Amino acid sequence: SFDLETTSLEPTRAEIVGVALAIDGEAAAYVPVAHHYLGVPKQLPLAQVLELLEPVLTDPSIQLVGQNLKYDMVVLGRYSISIASVADDSMVAAYVLDPGRLSFSLDTLSRELLDHDTIKYSDIAGTGKIQKRFDESTVDVASEYAAEDADVAMRLATVLPQQIDSLGMTSLYREIELPLVAVLAAMESRGVLIDVEQLGVISGEITQRIRKVEETAQAMVGEQVNLGSPKQLGHLLFEKLGLPVVKKTKTGYSTDQEVLETLAREHELPKVILEHRMLTKLKSTYVDALPKMVNPDTGRVHTSFNQTGTATGRLSSSDPNL
Repeated sequence: SFDLETTSLEPTRAEIVGVALAIDGEAAAYVPVAHHYLGVPKQLPLAQVLELLEPVLTDPSIQLVGQNLKYDMVVLGRYSISIASVADDSMVAAYVLDPGRLSFSLDTLSRELLDHDTIKYSDIAGTGKIQKRFDESTVDVASEYAAEDADVAMRLATVLPQQIDSLGMTSLYREIELPLVAVLAAMESRGVLIDVEQLGVISGEITQRIRKVEETAQAMVGEQVNLGSPKQLGHLLFEKLGLPVVKKTKTGYSTDQEVLETLAREHELPKVILEHRMLTKLKSTYVDALPKMVNPDTGRVHTSFNQTGTATGRLSSSDPNL
């Protein structure tokens, strides 16, 4: 069983802090390489650790298991190391068994399937504003946490495949879902090339269109109105124009998509509001946001493709959602 500890949840930016390993029937171990705090013990150099591990990780006859190994694959790919054989991934296995479950985290799977409460990341790093990075945690505390992760993943890799076999879903797991892990890791590592300059041009065009839409709305109602304010829109549509109230919220009139589409059959203003929302969403969520998400080292956007993100089996993606 194999697990990296790093400085970030973003694999294309994460720095390796340590490596956890477990061999079936043996005690799990943690190799620290980059902890930083006053009085930290001497650690092995990362280059030396990776040099020793590479023959193991790249040997197809050595079967590796883990939890969300796609993340580890993307991180290791930046050091030109490719994991050769993923025998089991506890997160993917749990997804095959129950794609509708609320959580596929190691903590949850351990509690539900092994009746074992794990050390939580928040237990060693804290939460919120005072949360430390993993490399700031002491080696002894980090070792217990990381080695447990590797050990639990190893134990889950025994339990979950047996359940999959008993339900006749082995081919789905072994021939479709597990091979997909390496494919998605390669896609994430490669990234998506975007034309930043062209998006800048489009942003300017959309800004002009938004301005025209706002002018159209103002001309319709004879006063300046903030099309981004649900409260102002509620007053305008239902009190000033007297349009029928479709539904209400706890705070007043609803002006959601469904309501505006219904009202658009009776008046032109709801159509204008819908166009304004579409344009502002397009500008803020994609056209202006994507260039800020370009990785300076690669010049590309690296989204996370979520293999276990939907109950229907389709892919979803996050940070950014493409």
